[in-house]
Amino acid sequence: MVRRTEAQGRVEGGGTTTSIEGPPKRVSIRDVARAAGVAPSTVSRAFSFPRRVNQTTRLHIERTAAELGYQRVHVEPQAHRKHAVAVLVSDVTNPFYFGIIRGTQHQLAAAGWMQLLVDTEESASSELQALNAIADRADGAVISASRLSDQRLAEIAHRLPLVVVNRKPEGVPSVLIDTPGGMEQAIQHLVSLGHRDILYVAGPDGSWSDKRRFGALHAASKALGLTLTRIGPNVPTVDSGAAAADAALNTTATACIAFNDLLAIGMLERFRERGVRVPEDMSVVGCDDIFGAAFCHPSLTTLTSPIEQAGRVAIRALLHLIETGVSATPADDQEDSALSHSIVLATHLTVRESTGPRPQR
Repeated sequence: MVRRTEAQGRVEGGGTTTSIEGPPKRVSIRDVARAAGVAPSTVSRAFSFPRRVNQTTRLHIERTAAELGYQRVHVEPQAHRKHAVAVLVSDVTNPFYFGIIRGTQHQLAAAGWMQLLVDTEESASSELQALNAIADRADGAVISASRLSDQRLAEIAHRLPLVVVNRKPEGVPSVLIDTPGGMEQAIQHLVSLGHRDILYVAGPDGSWSDKRRFGALHAASKALGLTLTRIGPNVPTVDSGAAAADAALNTTATACIAFNDLLAIGMLERFRERGVRVPEDMSVVGCDDIFGAAFCHPSLTTLTSPIEQAGRVAIRALLHLIETGVSATPADDQEDSALSHSIVLATHLTVRESTGPRPQR
């Protein structure tokens, strides 16, 4: 019997052993961590920030790395850094991005870095053009609600340190806001008010977040035996919300859940123009809890998201990537929990005046 032993790279059989030479496997930080009995984040700090690691632990890690033949990934010297990070948003006029921009700006300022803000105007081609243009001007980039494909984002991440917000492309660090979980809360809230016929007002075509939100609503509606209708795609603006309100009145729905607050606010305004009472005749739920959602008439029930925190966490992850040359990995210690390869931030439903009991029709 002939068999190959992968650990030794040999073929054994009949008393004869023949060596099979394959390409040497590159030793990774995870290999060093496993052999040294520490977390990968500790190995990363030992090489990049040695003063932050106990001397005995650091020396043990260095000896282990030398024995395994570990070679550090090349990181651009500090002297050659621009100390600037590009932050790309799809629509700078959308209040959702105010929180992202504020969070990234504050975190960068605390680190002594500068922010380069880019508005890609909901365009994948503009986003790609901007990323190519900033390669010589920034040390890395944070992209919120990217319109590029996962494959394209992975390609860019090979040449430019990159962190994405509200996307999860394979191999690229990401920060996610759990709006699907919030959508389930919204459904449960509406069911508690007696609603059985729900309308989802979708977001832009090709939006990754929109697919996740509708998927969560579809699953919850099916489990609860509800009727769920979808209209869209819609540009996530107040004007599109007005048009969506007209379409909603041609359905049998008694409650609407909008992709974002701008659509929901546009619906509230249009319902008022047409004499439709909210929530007596129609309930409306938004998403994101942007500035102004609490001051609508009626005030908007919506999913409250940690938007500014998402910006801060994204910058922390990106600076870690720039400083070490490797993506941060899930850590056992609380200090590095925000630097994991993909982190999910929880949302919650904030109930205001725009939702009420199901109308008797």
